[in-house]
Amino acid sequence: MRTTSVGVFKVATKGPGDVSGLMDMIGSGTIDPASVLAILGKTEGNGGVNDFTREYAVAALCTALAPKLGLSPEAVEQRIAFVMSGGTEGVLSPHITVFTRREVERPAGISGKRLSIGMAHTRDFLPEELGRSAQITETARAVEAAMADAGITDPADVHFVQIKCPLLTSDRVEAAAARGNKTVTTSSYSSMAYSRGASALGVAVALGEIASDLRDQDVLRRYDLFSKVASTSAGIELMHNVVIVLGNSASSVSAFEIGHAVMKDAIDAAAVTVALESVGLGIAPQAIKGRELVNIFAKAEASPDGTVRGSRHTMLEDTDISSTRHARAAVGGLIAGLAGTSAVYVSGGAEHQGPPGGGPVAVITRLPD
Repeated sequence: MRTTSVGVFKVATKGPGDVSGLMDMIGSGTIDPASVLAILGKTEGNGGVNDFTREYAVAALCTALAPKLGLSPEAVEQRIAFVMSGGTEGVLSPHITVFTRREVERPAGISGKRLSIGMAHTRDFLPEELGRSAQITETARAVEAAMADAGITDPADVHFVQIKCPLLTSDRVEAAAARGNKTVTTSSYSSMAYSRGASALGVAVALGEIASDLRDQDVLRRYDLFSKVASTSAGIELMHNVVIVLGNSASSVSAFEIGHAVMKDAIDAAAVTVALESVGLGIAPQAIKGRELVNIFAKAEASPDGTVRGSRHTMLEDTDISSTRHARAAVGGLIAGLAGTSAVYVSGGAEHQGPPGGGPVAVITRLPD
């Protein structure tokens, strides 16, 4: 098995088109552009169907990286996995996290499992396949491929699976109808939830968290079925799923480690603490033996039953602000306070990603030298 070294770099951004921080790190030699495998970002849009900050950020990054890689911007987008999550409500700070990977000779004295990353893509979906069993099945296959790419053989070593998935537009709904087929919904906004949910169930199937005998009608109905490590984000800019698996592998000699826990609801501070402790960190600014927090990745959603630990919430009833925006702000504030930084990756819409109203929270730490 090949030996890899994974790098993780968090870069603040001044706007969705700001690539200066990344270019500075490339110019100084801190980041080799040829080694960039994936970029996850938080942009300050609304996180909805019309959140064009996601596409803008990807376009800016591809344009900036193209001459560094000797490729066209379009080819850069095919080579690197870009996942932009819109919405930095509350104290959340816009930023990108850059993941690099290169093959190396194994140094002496390194043992144990360290951060590894793998990437895979599904085929393009037809509009009528989104939110249904076809998306679940194809996503499960892609997760298995990404695990293999990361050198991870044990599902227990997978701590976070980030997926970018498609959504429906009026044109896509009409295209399905022209073929005599119906889409799972005609609402673009609702389609985001269906696509996120089906993708998350695909992760759960691939990792053996649930059985594979799922039906179309299980999506957004069987909330007892979920993955403890899936994070899915829907966008208008693609028609396939981009799958990024993050875990620990004995084939990696990186200077990082990842762990996770599952928040049972939006105020589950104990779970965030468990996730920090799983990689040798404590509530900010505590650390064990020189370990350093790199970033936290989490999902957030308004509990579908309208309550948090028995108390009523109004996130689902607010016609001025989407419930996903409320949830990101609430969970982002909780995590930021415990982590001691507002530059954390919190994504809204956690359908089948953790228990209803909760979601996974993963932490990456830098190991001491």
